This record gives sequence, structure tokens and C-alpha cells, in this order.
Amino acid sequence: MLRRYKGVFIMETERLTLRQMTEDDEDNLMQIFSDRVAMQYYTSTKTREQAKNWIQWNARNYEEHGVGLWICEWKDTGEFVGQCGIVPQLVDEQPEMEIGYLFVRAYWGRGLATEAALAAKQHGFTAMGRNRLISMIYKPNLPSIQVAKRIGMSLEKETRINNRETFIFSVHAKND
Repeated sequence: MLRRYKGVFIMETERLTLRQMTEDDEDNLMQIFSDRVAMQYYTSTKTREQAKNWIQWNARNYEEHGVGLWICEWKDTGEFVGQCGIVPQLVDEQPEMEIGYLFVRAYWGRGLATEAALAAKQHGFTAMGRNRLISMIYKPNLPSIQVAKRIGMSLEKETRINNRETFIFSVHAKND
């Protein structure tokens, strides 16, 4: 379900509310960004300054593309559990729209990333009218590979991004 609350994009799944990120989410994001285990498949952990830049990057994406990463909260309690959404990316110099997700480690293994990514996929195909969405996954990141497969993605190719071997998974609207 998609709606707006006080001008902010909100989408709901069975267990989650997905909403636009705001400056007030810095502490939430630091739960993930400061956790070396949660960030093991990214280039590094992030500082508070980098978290602020992340929020600003998402604000620009909302403004320019109508999407970005959304804050994921338990629907019943409003507790922060992670982030998921659709972001513009360049892959081998080609523009793409990527489904991305990153959750607080305490909530891993509960299917929340899959639930949120399915909602993002549906939004990309229906509300955005996209025919194709991707996920860029660092090769050793088996949990993210499993999420991509669970939402109907298949391995399209391997490439190098940020000097790291990266899988590109994709899904097409006709397969949805």
C-alpha cells in the first residue's frame, strides 16, 4: 500500500512501514553504518558525517528521481530495522535503477529484507513503470544474493565496481 503522510512517501508491507529518510534518521542509520559486521560487504563503515551525506544523497534522489532508499520500521512499533529502496546507479557506464537493502544486524534472518525488496520491486514496476530493475551485489555477499533470488532476480553478469568483483542480478517486469 502506497500513501503520503505529511508530504512524506510511505509504503506499507505486512510487517513494515517504508518512508523517506530525513535528517532525523542519522542515529538510526549509524546502527548499521557503525557495525563492522553489517557493513562487511561494503567498502567500509561510515562516520556520522558520511551518514549525513548519505541522507542528503537520498534526498536528492527523491527530488530528482522520485525514489531513493527508504527507512524501514516495524509497522506496529515504529522501531528502525533498516533501509531499502530504489536508487539510480551506473553499471558499465549504463544508467540503471537498483533495488538496495541494508538492515540492522539484530533483524537479520527474519525475511525483512525480502519483504521490503519485494515492495520496492512492485513499486518500481507499477508506480515507476520500469521494465527492469537490478541489484549490485559484492560477490561474497551470499545473504544478499539469496534476497535477490527470492524476489525473482537472476544473475545477469559479473563486473567490477569500486574495484570489487560484483554480481549484477536483474528482474524484468514481464517476469513479475
